[in-house]
Amino acid sequence: MKKHNFYAGPSILPQYTIEKTAEAVRDFAGTGLSIMEVSHRSKEFVAVMDEAVRLFKVLLNIPDGYSVLFLGGGASIQFAMIPFNLFKKKAAYLNTGAWSKKAIKEAQAFGDVEVIGSSEDKMFNYIPNFSIPKDVDYFHITTNNTIYGTEIKYDIDSPVPLVADMSSDIFSRPIDVSKYAIIYGGAQKNLAPAGVTFVIIKNDILGKVDRHIPTMLNYQTHIDKESMFNTPPVLPVFAALQTLNWLEDNGGVEAMHKTNVYKAELLYNEIDRNPLFRAAVVDLNDRSIMNICFVMKQGYEELEKPFFDFASGKGMIGIKGHRSVGGFRASTYNALPTESVEALIAVMQEFEENNK
Repeated sequence: MKKHNFYAGPSILPQYTIEKTAEAVRDFAGTGLSIMEVSHRSKEFVAVMDEAVRLFKVLLNIPDGYSVLFLGGGASIQFAMIPFNLFKKKAAYLNTGAWSKKAIKEAQAFGDVEVIGSSEDKMFNYIPNFSIPKDVDYFHITTNNTIYGTEIKYDIDSPVPLVADMSSDIFSRPIDVSKYAIIYGGAQKNLAPAGVTFVIIKNDILGKVDRHIPTMLNYQTHIDKESMFNTPPVLPVFAALQTLNWLEDNGGVEAMHKTNVYKAELLYNEIDRNPLFRAAVVDLNDRSIMNICFVMKQGYEELEKPFFDFASGKGMIGIKGHRSVGGFRASTYNALPTESVEALIAVMQEFEENNK
């Protein structure tokens, strides 16, 4: 039976990435050594890092004056690195889910954090309105909320430096990088296996705080050493490069976006049509195209487990909703083929037919 991988992260990767990485585990760049056992300072791996940075800049059309970093620690360590490097007196945050709440908590250790909008009152099922103050050092957003299925799908015009956690929607749609001071994210959704974090940073925003910044938490350390101050996550960086190659070969971000919108519309249309289900996010503008969350419609709640069991038996993997919200979640990242969405829809329709 074909398996259809809807896991939210770590999640589906292009088959190309898996195959090329598996080859490098056995023999990296003709060295006769595994990618897992070569020096990160070998000319072969330095070439991998350089090419990954180059393709990041090409695929996202990153302007001059920005650095691309590959760091360890996951996106969660960025919750502290950002205020360490940018926070002087006050920062603004938008609270749209569990990950933005964690980022807010870390920033509050540095001073006054103004939460300028929150959707917590309705279990984060919408993107709140907000007005950005001009007296803050930066404004932080989480563009896509994997647990709740909401997404900010446009580039905000911010009067202050804009910082964005794009862990789960990077490369899924075109973005205007020039509108951001920092874009960061864990790689384990649309890029690579868990273990590496990307950071796109505007160089001239640094050097403006007076505090001592621990060496490893100082962005300038990693810019100066080109992500090689300490040993980077070698295998995930190599895998990221393979995904970047795959993206370039398949039409880049614009082509991914077109396909992603099509996949999301297919599934949302079925959720809205099917009498057994309802979408967790009502407003079409707020619905994520990466993480599609849905639950049983009122009156059919007792069918939640039977549907999960039925779908799992048909090869639908990873559709269970996050434990904090329940229901179902289909993550439709770049590497997920349209065929998988169509297969899930067929399962939903068959289950409907069986439960009339």
